Amino acid sequence: MEKVQPPNQPTPKGHYSPCIVHNGLVYVSGQLPMDLVTREPFAGAIEGQTELALRNVEAVLHAAGSDLQHVLQMTIYVSDIELWGKVNETYARVMGGHRPARAIVPVKDLHFDTKIEIQAIAAVKEGD
Repeated sequence: MEKVQPPNQPTPKGHYSPCIVHNGLVYVSGQLPMDLVTREPFAGAIEGQTELALRNVEAVLHAAGSDLQHVLQMTIYVSDIELWGKVNETYARVMGGHRPARAIVPVKDLHFDTKIEIQAIAAVKEGD
């Protein structure tokens, strides 16, 4: 089991790792729509929050030898289920033709008053 800390990103303040690689799988901790360098949350529209959270997942995946096209499953936590249509549109644009298994979980509140958090499980790219 390998803990992965993406380069040029601060170590998480909480008691967790950004991701764990084990037996060819990458387990990405929930990613908020935050600037990964400054750790400042993005409080804009849900479309921007969704894209930033997905890009944060992508950055962690790259550090672990994977990418969005190797995602097997995503879990999306959203603070208001009414936002789901806009989340899904942004998700489809970022993910393109790749359609991993996915769950949407409505929640009351998320850290830093963000509206979305995304976690993922992906395969490590073969040959890397």
